[in-house]
Amino acid sequence: MIRALYSLALWLAQPFLRRKLRARAASEPGYAHAVEQRFGHYDFPAPTPVPGQAFVWLHAVSLGETRAAAVLLAALRARRPGLRLLLTHGTATGWEQGRALLRDGDVQVWQPWDTPGTVERFLTHFRPRIGLLMETEVWPNMVAACKAARIPLCLVNARLSEKSLRQALRLAWLARPAYENLTAVWAQTEDDARRLRLLGAPVQGVTGNLKFDAAPNAAQLAQGRAWRADSQRPVLMFASAREGEEQMLLDALARRTAAGQPLHVQWLIVPRHPQRFDAVAVLLKAAGLSVSRRSGWHDAPTVADVWLGDSLGEMALYYGLADAALLGGSFAPLGGQNLIEAAACACPVLMGPHTFNFAEAAELAVAAGAALRCAHLERALSAAQELLHDPVALEHARHCALAWSLAHQGATRRTLEALDTLWG
Repeated sequence: MIRALYSLALWLAQPFLRRKLRARAASEPGYAHAVEQRFGHYDFPAPTPVPGQAFVWLHAVSLGETRAAAVLLAALRARRPGLRLLLTHGTATGWEQGRALLRDGDVQVWQPWDTPGTVERFLTHFRPRIGLLMETEVWPNMVAACKAARIPLCLVNARLSEKSLRQALRLAWLARPAYENLTAVWAQTEDDARRLRLLGAPVQGVTGNLKFDAAPNAAQLAQGRAWRADSQRPVLMFASAREGEEQMLLDALARRTAAGQPLHVQWLIVPRHPQRFDAVAVLLKAAGLSVSRRSGWHDAPTVADVWLGDSLGEMALYYGLADAALLGGSFAPLGGQNLIEAAACACPVLMGPHTFNFAEAAELAVAAGAALRCAHLERALSAAQELLHDPVALEHARHCALAWSLAHQGATRRTLEALDTLWG
C-alpha cells in the first residue's frame, strides 16, 4: 500500500519532471536528449540476445559515480572479456563522461523514472543479467521489480552519510524495504556499513573506495605541471566550486585586501557544474578581475588574474597545474566534493567544515597530512598563503597526499572478488 502511494506520486510528478528537464536543457543541452528513455520508451528495438553475453547493468547517476564506475568496469572487462554493458545515468555530465566507456554491443540510456510501468519496460527491453548500482542510488520500485524478476541487484562502492541516514529513517516505511530487498551491498567504510545496516541493507563487507584506484591521466598531469613551472606566482585552485562559493571567495579576498593582506597567488577556479561556467566568468569580471578561460588556451594559459577551468574531463590537468587546492562544496554547507583525485595528483587540499558526503575520507586525509581542515574560508586563505610560501612544508604536503592515495588502493580487487560469489 505504501509503495503504491509512492508510485502514484511519481506517476503524477511526470509532467513536473519533463518541465524540469526542459529548464535544465536551456543551460545543458544534454538534458533534452532522448527524454522518452526516462519513461521506458526506446526508439530502437530490444537488443538481440547473445548466448553467454547478457547485459551487465551498471548505473552511475552523475559524474563522480561514472568515474568510479570506469575503474570497476575496466577490471570487469579484463576478467570477463565478453561482457556486454548497459550503462545508465541521471545527469548530463554523467552521460557525457560515460560515453567514453562504451564498446561495440554496449548500450547507454537514461536512468528509468521509478514508476512500475517505466521500470517494467526498462527491464523487459534489456533483460540484464545483474544490476550494479554505484554508491547511493536505491529506488523502491526498481528494487522490487528486480527481485520479482530474479535479477540480482547490488549496491557497490556504497556510501551513506549521517544526513542521508536521518532522511531515510524519516521515510523508513519506504526506504527500509528498498534496502532490505537488495541482493548484496558492499560499503566503502565501516561507518557506511553500520549506517546501511540500520536500514536493513544486506551488507556483505567493506571493500574500500573505488576512487582510490583511479589513476590520473598521465599526459594531463604532466602538462599541468609543466604549465605550473612557468607560472610567476604559486597557483591556488578552487576545485569543484559550488554555487555561492565563488562569491564567498570574492568577499573574503576583498576583506583581506582592505586589511592590507592581499593574497599573492595565481587563481585557478574550476566550477563543479558546466552550466555555471559563463555565470562564474561574468561574476569574476564584475569584481574587476581579468579572466582567462581554459577553452581559449592554446600552448599555455594566458596572463590573467584568474584562470577559469571551463572544461570537462581535465581535472588531472588542473590538479597538476595547482600547487594546492581549496575543496569546493566544503565552505558552504553542501557536503564537500571528492578529494581523492587531488591526492592522487599529489595536490594538497584545504577544506572547510562541511564534508559530510566524504566524512571518513576527509578525516583520514587530515590525519595523513594530505589535507588541512579550516573552520571557514578566510582561515583557509591564510593557511594557503602560509603553505604556498613555505617550500619545505609544501613538498611535505604533496608527499603526504600521494602516499595517502596509494595506501588506500585495492577496492577494485576486493569488489571483483565479492561479485564473483554472485555471478554464477
